Amino acid sequence: MTAVDPAAMSGLELLRLAGTLPESERPPGIGSLLGMEIDEVEEGRVVFSLRPRPEFANPLGTVHGGIPSTLLDSAMACAVHTTLPAGAGYTSLELKVNFVRTIRLDEELLLGEGTVIHVGGRTATAEGRVTDATGRLLAHGTTTCMLFR
Repeated sequence: MTAVDPAAMSGLELLRLAGTLPESERPPGIGSLLGMEIDEVEEGRVVFSLRPRPEFANPLGTVHGGIPSTLLDSAMACAVHTTLPAGAGYTSLELKVNFVRTIRLDEELLLGEGTVIHVGGRTATAEGRVTDATGRLLAHGTTTCMLFR
């Protein structure tokens, strides 16, 4: 594979490319650590998925809240990233998560969808949802990202 310069690609191009790479060619990061997959990418919207595993447990034996929070943070921030041109960056300024249901370790699949609400000159906002494989809402949230143009 030819070396890719991420700074030369728009956010949409970069995420589309990342979604096609085999696991062995992906750079290390939180997605690799948690086993997240990029399922859908379009301008202003991204869907990630992951399969819960025993390492995600909290002391009560259910999925730790950091897992759906990370899924939401990634999906919402990457949705913002899809709207940015080459060379632009972002960082999360604020993350708000609402947990709706207990997430069991034996859930088949968790889906995290992020959708852009607004992109301005210096900040962007997005909303997100975490659902199970049947579409049942498990958590939802919002984010504000600072943009670096």
